[in-house]
Amino acid sequence: MQLKAPRGTYDILPPDSSKWQYIEGILKETAETFGYREIRTPIFEHTELFERGVGSSTDIVTKEMYTFKDKSLRSLTLRPENTASCVRALIEHSIYSGIMPAKWYYIGPMFRYDRPQTGRYRQFHQFGVEAFGSNSPYLDAEVIILLIEVLKRLGLKEYELHINSVGCMQCRDVYRQKLIEHITPVKDKLCPDCQTRYQQNPLRVLDCKEKSCHQAIVNYPTLSQHLCDDCASHYDVVKKGLKANSIDYRHDDNLVRGLDYYTNTAFEIHIPGIGAQSAVGGGGRYNGLVEDCGGPDLPGIGFAMGIERLLLAVDTLAKELDSGKSDVFITIMNDDYELQALELLTRLRQENIRAEKDYMGRSGRAQMKYADKLGARMVIIIGDDEIQQGYFTLRDMQSKEQVQIYKEEIIESVKDRLVKFRGGNG
Repeated sequence: MQLKAPRGTYDILPPDSSKWQYIEGILKETAETFGYREIRTPIFEHTELFERGVGSSTDIVTKEMYTFKDKSLRSLTLRPENTASCVRALIEHSIYSGIMPAKWYYIGPMFRYDRPQTGRYRQFHQFGVEAFGSNSPYLDAEVIILLIEVLKRLGLKEYELHINSVGCMQCRDVYRQKLIEHITPVKDKLCPDCQTRYQQNPLRVLDCKEKSCHQAIVNYPTLSQHLCDDCASHYDVVKKGLKANSIDYRHDDNLVRGLDYYTNTAFEIHIPGIGAQSAVGGGGRYNGLVEDCGGPDLPGIGFAMGIERLLLAVDTLAKELDSGKSDVFITIMNDDYELQALELLTRLRQENIRAEKDYMGRSGRAQMKYADKLGARMVIIIGDDEIQQGYFTLRDMQSKEQVQIYKEEIIESVKDRLVKFRGGNG
């Protein structure tokens, strides 16, 4: 049997890993600029957490979770999303007894059993933020602004922000009954999944991906028409907050999100240019989730973005993504100069200069070709003349110009040239 990665998973190899590092760096920097700090949760949790937190009627729980029993016959599940895990951590460590709001971000793999396709895998990666302890609609606006700022810093300008309010438990109960009354006469036209679940959770019909379901329920009553005064006011303030920050949005009555825990504000980001799976991220408020998981009645809001889909959307990273390349390659003309090369290599790296040398016994000519393949901007040549006369030869790999630099000045000379290469940004 040929060993290969399981279906729906894949390896991230150089140079593609440089793209991941670049995107992850922007995600972390943006989140921390907004006052969010990193949380890292276990990759697997007790199955009950997701059944309670995500919702027993969701597709994730009923169809997509990777659940197994350990040697003590405890039911464990690879995390299909990370909000429930963050809530569990909040409760377990009594974070709510400290300074509120607690503002966290995370980056890591999630797992769902689904048919693999472009931008969707069984092991996939998400960046997300969670904020606990405040019900302020201005915090809702901040979270959405953070999401938009990530897109801007990645150079993504062609996006659509869809928003809606899914109300609170009280006004949603009234709406739920009206929606069931509207769906019941046309239930036979729904897909098998929606026929099964519409009585228990009719909002899932609005979220269904089957066109036949949307055609069957045409002219359905909308949630926005049934919001209580508090929820309507909350939603209005969120929209005003977005407008005040020049963020365009589209009110979307079909947007209810796929998880049971959402309340009030819900939102998604779509990038039409990446194909049918155009949603790269989304989230919303979940004011009852902490209590449902055994904690205090504490409000929360957050979002998650799929990094694989972000990579599909970011199609021109060549200018920024040079992290897989070397700044300097050291070429030796004689094996006797290995120690000098290694010593210089260490000094360059201590100055945060990306430097490489040959370890395969290549000839001088082959070393130059290797340096070119590594994308080295400069090559430092160490040969007999250089050692005898106390200098290094520095070669510009683009212009092919060569200059002789005294050994004592080589580090500063390389640093000066790198500043010019990088447009004065160091």
